[in-house]
Amino acid sequence: MWLAIAVGSAVLFGLAGWWMKVSQMRRGHASVMLFGLYATGTAGFGIHAAVEGSFRELSDYRVWLAGIIIGAGSALGNALFMKALDYGPAALTSPLTNMNIVLVIALGTLYYGESLHATEATGIVLLLAAVVMISYKKQSTSTSVQSGWYLYVTAAILFFTFRNGGLKVTEELGISSAPVLFIGYALSLIWFAFPLRKAIDHAAFRTGLKLGLLAGVFSYGGLQLYAVALATGPSNLAAPIFATNSLVVAAGSILIYQEKLNRVQWAAFALTIAGLVIIRI
Repeated sequence: MWLAIAVGSAVLFGLAGWWMKVSQMRRGHASVMLFGLYATGTAGFGIHAAVEGSFRELSDYRVWLAGIIIGAGSALGNALFMKALDYGPAALTSPLTNMNIVLVIALGTLYYGESLHATEATGIVLLLAAVVMISYKKQSTSTSVQSGWYLYVTAAILFFTFRNGGLKVTEELGISSAPVLFIGYALSLIWFAFPLRKAIDHAAFRTGLKLGLLAGVFSYGGLQLYAVALATGPSNLAAPIFATNSLVVAAGSILIYQEKLNRVQWAAFALTIAGLVIIRI
């Protein structure tokens, strides 16, 4: 059951990334889009916490501490990722920031003592290879990478680890994920509210807000299912499956924007399927 939930988390979170890409293609304002994403995400986790009755956990200081850490990981991770794109190619930046999943796998295996069989380890390797390969694009000319790029990418990896790995830690502590993510998304919402006054292009504002609000619905669904997958299955397997959410964006780009995949990217799709099958065995 946890495997289906983990795959569902990747699909839903991938759809959030897809609507972010649509916003970019339609020239929506980036900060407004992220504000919209965190607005509906905050509402989603708030409603979820209210329905399940976990809002009472807000009296626990650990919930606030976890929310602050996970919220910082989400907001600063996204901000640093966007900054890294100014210093280096997206074809390198995207797969490398996804490597935060390696640290989450190490957390589950080494610290929490989750078992890892040879077939499962093989599946993980295939999934991680797919995450790297899906973003590969052959450069017609040499691409320069400025020195600041390494710093931004490294920092983005660490902050995204706080988000993805933080959910594993809270699950082990017996803390409900919904109130933690509600706090994290609410703080991120405040963070991205400040740049709104700089969005003077009304068309870009409307596009970014509309698609950001839509992306937030899927971001909520994806992260909530990811939290459930961590609670019901091993994090060292759920995490790499969740990382394949980028394949959803790639698939949408092929179907909607007629983007062509090269041989390496097609191989990434094949590795994803093979990795999931091997993990299921």
